[in-house]
Amino acid sequence: MTHLSPAQLYRHCDVSQFAFETTADLEELEGLIGQQRAVEAVQFGIGIRQEGYNLFVVGPHGTGKFTAVRQYLEQAAAKDPTPADWCYVNNFEQPHKPRALELPPGRGIVLQKDMEKLVQELRTAIPAAFERDDYRKQRQGLEEELTARQEQAFKALQTAAQERSLAVVRTPTGLAFAPLKGDQVLKAEEFQQLPEEERQKIQQAIADLQNLLEETIRQIQQWERAYREKVKTLDREVARFAADHLIEELRKKYADLPEVITYLNEVEQDVIENVNDFRKQEEETPPPLLGMPLPRALQAPPPFRRYQVNVLVDRDGMQGAPVVYLDHPTYQNLIGRVEHIATPAGTVMTDFNLVKGGALHQANGGYLILEAHKLLQQTYSWDALKRVLRAREIRIESLGQIFGLINTVALEPEPIPLNIKIVLIGDRMLYYLLCQFDPDFNELFKVLVDFEEEMDRTPENDMLYARLIGTLARKENLHHFDRGAVARVIEHSARIVGDAEKLSARMQGIADLLREADYWARQAGRAVVTAADVQQAIEAQVYRSSRVRERLLEEINRGTILIDTEGEKVGQINGLSVITLGQYAFGRPSRITATVRLGQGKVVDIEREVELGGPLHSKGVLILAGYLGARYAPDVPLSLSASLVFEQSYSGVDGDSASSAELYALLSALADVPLKQSLAVTGSVNQHGQVQAIGGVNEKIEGFFDVCQARGLTGEQGVLIPAANVKHLMLRRDVVEAVEAGQFHIYAVETIDQGIEILTGLPAGQRGEDGQFPEGTVNHRVEARLVELARKAQAGEKGEERKEEGGGMRDEG
Repeated sequence: MTHLSPAQLYRHCDVSQFAFETTADLEELEGLIGQQRAVEAVQFGIGIRQEGYNLFVVGPHGTGKFTAVRQYLEQAAAKDPTPADWCYVNNFEQPHKPRALELPPGRGIVLQKDMEKLVQELRTAIPAAFERDDYRKQRQGLEEELTARQEQAFKALQTAAQERSLAVVRTPTGLAFAPLKGDQVLKAEEFQQLPEEERQKIQQAIADLQNLLEETIRQIQQWERAYREKVKTLDREVARFAADHLIEELRKKYADLPEVITYLNEVEQDVIENVNDFRKQEEETPPPLLGMPLPRALQAPPPFRRYQVNVLVDRDGMQGAPVVYLDHPTYQNLIGRVEHIATPAGTVMTDFNLVKGGALHQANGGYLILEAHKLLQQTYSWDALKRVLRAREIRIESLGQIFGLINTVALEPEPIPLNIKIVLIGDRMLYYLLCQFDPDFNELFKVLVDFEEEMDRTPENDMLYARLIGTLARKENLHHFDRGAVARVIEHSARIVGDAEKLSARMQGIADLLREADYWARQAGRAVVTAADVQQAIEAQVYRSSRVRERLLEEINRGTILIDTEGEKVGQINGLSVITLGQYAFGRPSRITATVRLGQGKVVDIEREVELGGPLHSKGVLILAGYLGARYAPDVPLSLSASLVFEQSYSGVDGDSASSAELYALLSALADVPLKQSLAVTGSVNQHGQVQAIGGVNEKIEGFFDVCQARGLTGEQGVLIPAANVKHLMLRRDVVEAVEAGQFHIYAVETIDQGIEILTGLPAGQRGEDGQFPEGTVNHRVEARLVELARKAQAGEKGEERKEEGGGMRDEG
């Protein structure tokens, strides 16, 4: 047992270790402090280029992990080569499968503009070429040749008809033959009046000529086909003449890109095959859609949209590799999508111009940062990410295509090769769950980047903290901090982590404190932030969050919540717990009572019985029975029935930090020895009676101190804490001052025996050579009570046996 001194309750930061006056004298801090493990993991993950070495960053919120990781990624990306542009162009053989083109950085948009310019020039050059005299003459010669042949064939047919006294006449259904009488065609009535023999002769002549007519028509059709083929060949030659020199310029410009040359050759062939699209002089301007101008991809007339270039990824002006953060990782935002648009005709259409890239396309060749919980919240995004990482390519598909919900023909853009480093940011529990339940996770995310929550409090780290404060002050245009203010920030950092030997690595909370201290310094008209400004910022933070704590304290002072801070009671003790509301935690004393009676060796946890106790609290209570059985009357069975309860507890209780207090109350009830109500207790206990460390020790001590201070400090009040928690003490100044004045006491205990001596004022007692505890000690009284209960239990069992035996004899009689 140790009665702690004021020096043990708070570790001050030695201002004399600082050789600067204000943080303006310090150099800026580069990188992180206290995160060597995480920094090395990030550098390893960035440096290794093997498949599957993506990063998963874990750590508590506020450690600056996102900012730090992004900073390291940007530093590495600046040294990496700039990745290629990616474009989608028309696949002239299979339009539903757009082709992907890879171009050097910045040349994608150049190709897009070159193709737009080419189409405009072709729409001018091709019609002009077909207006040339030489083309017209050649076309006219072909037409005259066809006309001459047709006329010659018709004349031959007429001559043959005239030789048979027949005429060739035109009818709505085509050419026909009619008999002649002189130069006049016989009417139907006149033909019927002819003798039968003459009519048959005329009909035979018509039948003979009909065969000649059919042969002539077939020959004319062949001539027309030949004519059309010659015209088409002529048109191709003219189109090639008009387009070749224009496209040849582009071939020379992109001679270093074979895929672009192949595409330009296909464009030229398609232009020649569809030259009539360029000969139309009527310009049809697409009407606006719902009063809005059409997107650029739809502004060109439909025949010419197939020659456009859809720049999916434009690296123009970029230096180094991209670092992309996707805040809303839906499937479409991640993988990309194929858009559709309503046409003026009321239908829906799409083509390669409406293929849109996702974050994976933008980050290809670089780094993509995603928040793990957001990714997992989006339907199908996680599976899609794993699929592209395994395949090493990005395939844009709609969810309907993936699940077979769409049977219509849909675009199937050519997959784009993927070279990327994924960085997921999440919490530790999510990481461990994915490791356990997702078999693909460990193969795809092999680098764990684990950020610390705290770091050692050493003079070196104190100096790094000072430089960090100066760096944040410069970045956010805050007043600089003097040495005293820096020391107070460091002390508060240790209080945040609840450890006098550690400092907080959660820089978000520290940065907030700096901003608020700067505010109070400006309010006071100071040019430099002082320790008083930091203290005022801390107190203001507490005041803004402490409404519930003040209401609880008020109810205790009014007697609504029963807490004794004076006198002695049997089986009653003040336990301590911590309540956390948001970012604020405070201690609350609770009355714990114990009752004992004859029973079967069971310690009843009333909190557990009514389902208010958590598993850890129930474990702590069960340990008490083990302690009693091992420590007292080992040769007789436990024959007690004990009840333990947190009085006036109306919500869940968990944790084992009150198990030592419950054991003290139980020992008091067994020994019938009163406990001092001026003391409160915290600490867990094991089956050997050792008092173990707990969390929230500072808040618990201050919670009981506030109750005692409100009622008036008597010099008898205090708190018992585990000796293992002494190194965690960073108590408020008023608590330290009260201890220094002898008005409040803090005791560090290692065993239950030490604690029971403080609480009762009686010696605990150790077994002598005779195996017995000395008379008058607490342990002797406890053991005597347990032996007494065991004897009563045995006597009761024998009485029951005699009754049963007697009842059996009466039955026989």
